[in-house]
Amino acid sequence: MTTTKTPIVLVHGLWMTPKSWDTWAAYFEARGHQVIRPGWPGIDDREVADIRNNPDALTGIGLAQIADHYERIIRALPEKPIIMGHSFGGLLTQMLADRDLGVAYVGVTPGQPAGITTLPFSTVRTSFPILRNPFGKNGASPISKAHFHFTFGNDLTRAESDKLWEEYAVNSYNRVFFEGVAAAFNEKGGASHVDYGRTDRAPLLVITGEIDHVVPPAIGKAIVKKYRASGSPALVEYKEFAGRTHRIVSQDGWEEVADYALNWATSHAQLSA
Repeated sequence: MTTTKTPIVLVHGLWMTPKSWDTWAAYFEARGHQVIRPGWPGIDDREVADIRNNPDALTGIGLAQIADHYERIIRALPEKPIIMGHSFGGLLTQMLADRDLGVAYVGVTPGQPAGITTLPFSTVRTSFPILRNPFGKNGASPISKAHFHFTFGNDLTRAESDKLWEEYAVNSYNRVFFEGVAAAFNEKGGASHVDYGRTDRAPLLVITGEIDHVVPPAIGKAIVKKYRASGSPALVEYKEFAGRTHRIVSQDGWEEVADYALNWATSHAQLSA
């Protein structure tokens, strides 16, 4: 598709595939943007059922490898894109920002980079099925329907949540979880390290949902506080949406969030160009 508008790269999160971006991708494309939404290495463009049946390609892969994968794709584009990421994809978005790969960044209910120790109980609970087995660090564990309901579908009945599990949920990259938790207490050497004080970083928006169990507002606010406390003049802003869960990119009313993210990113991309 030929377009003069800034392209948009969408980075999905853990337990998901690029399919989780179906809503926002179509919305942005209808507004004239080229949308690129690669899968994590091992997911690529595979179907959900295939990944569940054959998850071996997900084993042993960590945050640096995933960030490198996206960097190669982005550097091959003819111009710098807007980069948006959801959940662990929001953490990866911040890591890509640290590599100066975009003209604006949006972390949608994003994971926190290294050095941020804010871990509400609901966040710990979402990671427990993985972290309770340190011998499975390099594995690719499935997410149960019950855990999916707590993590993604806490605004839905169990039956409604189970239908979404069937359509979207895939195995975890266990190593990513272990690296994320370890990095919370290792700012300089953690796998999710970013330079909070980088002065030439393009504008970053952090979005959270009021009733998100995985990345509750406390985490989003801690991320923004950390960037601002660094003394960098680079713009970092925060927006919280009432009644939104971790499924914010597809939950009923997702259009409001997508529209806000797009308007913010395009206006700030122009300012940073």
